[in-house]
Amino acid sequence: MRTLTAQMSNTGRAWHLYVVLYGETEWPTFRWERTGPVPTGAERRAALAALGYEVAPGAVWSWTEDSRVPDDDSTPVLLIAAVTVRDRDGGVA
Repeated sequence: MRTLTAQMSNTGRAWHLYVVLYGETEWPTFRWERTGPVPTGAERRAALAALGYEVAPGAVWSWTEDSRVPDDDSTPVLLIAAVTVRDRDGGVA
């Protein structure tokens, strides 16, 4: 079964979870219409299931931070989470 990367970020208005599909122009995406709190593990699992994916066995979410403007650490922080996922049986991937 193939594995992919799911990422989650906050634009300052909403949380977005998406599955990275290289070579595709549109990626499966889920959106929470809130800035906080961070979606729980259960909410993320449900969103991935709705998109046809599940967290790969043994995978854990990792977090990194970035700057909204590259090389300018005085701008708001952009949090990005990532996890390895796989297609669920009968998924859309």
